[in-house]
Amino acid sequence: MEAAQNSIAQLDIERSVGIGNRTDLYGVADQSIKAFINRELGDANAAESFIWRQTNHQRDLYPLKEEWTGVVHLARINDIRRVNKFLEQVNRNMPNGKWLVVCVETKDSRRTRILNKFPRYISRPYYGLDFILKRVLPKWKPTRKIYFWITKGRNRVISYTEAIGRLFSCGFEVKNSVRIGYNTYILAKKVEEPAYDMQPTYGALVRLNRVGKGGERFTVYKLRTMHPYSEYAQEYVYENNDLEDGGKLKDDFRVTGWGKIFRELWIDELPMFINWFKREMKLVGVRPLSSHYFNLYPEDMQVLRTTVKPGLVPPFYADMPESFEEIVESERRYINAYHDKPIRTDIRYFFKAMYNILIKRERSA
Repeated sequence: MEAAQNSIAQLDIERSVGIGNRTDLYGVADQSIKAFINRELGDANAAESFIWRQTNHQRDLYPLKEEWTGVVHLARINDIRRVNKFLEQVNRNMPNGKWLVVCVETKDSRRTRILNKFPRYISRPYYGLDFILKRVLPKWKPTRKIYFWITKGRNRVISYTEAIGRLFSCGFEVKNSVRIGYNTYILAKKVEEPAYDMQPTYGALVRLNRVGKGGERFTVYKLRTMHPYSEYAQEYVYENNDLEDGGKLKDDFRVTGWGKIFRELWIDELPMFINWFKREMKLVGVRPLSSHYFNLYPEDMQVLRTTVKPGLVPPFYADMPESFEEIVESERRYINAYHDKPIRTDIRYFFKAMYNILIKRERSA
């Protein structure tokens, strides 16, 4: 039986990659991928039960056979015109519990490759131009269609965060990844159907779903400080990094370099005044939370939180709590005081928060 499966594997490799490229499949990189799969799945023969494909065309994604553990896609998702459509088709062609390995050249690996390729006086300007052409133009609405019409989506820049975020949005759960050369291989398992999200956080102005008064979901507007599709990786980052002082996710790799500056200066929160004008938020109040963060709160606090509108200036800046538990208690005190004396409470918390922010230079991250 094992010999028969190996024969099928060889046949599928030849069909997908071609006889001429067969040697590449058994090169150093591919042996490293096999070792990575075996290490992560805890089975010395795990990689042998994967089907290996070098394709980025949806028409070539025929259903996965029952005997196969999963699929290794050797083609970089950087060269796929519609990445999510591709991943959604992969999802539909496999039952829950099957594994998928995708290949991506991340933004950081691409930078390293370019800077190592040319002398410094050439590589720096080249990288800057490459970043604008292959990273900015595909995401800027006025140039997006023109970019994809010219390039067909090939060789564009994708961050690691965006890659795993797309996997999560398409119904996969990321287990781990490994970098081999300039490529990163991500191992993920199908756990559910795709979200089919037609409006991911892709542009400069992002729209985030938050829990509001009465438990109603509403859209919060912010300037981007994270890589695209970061919202789908929030639970993954929390499970692997936990929380640091101040209630923020520790070592959150989703935040960009300029995003950290925006957060330090509160520039990213300026669009939230749109929510204030729409009367979805008030000036002082608890932070608007994502469903994931909201579910971390004790049940009684979840109920209490939904009795008030979220605010632009949270009680955090008045009390400056350090741990998550202290944040919960800080918000509990504020909400109880607000229900007793709403106007007086908001005035007191506002001026105390402004003192901490402007005079003591306190920050939440």
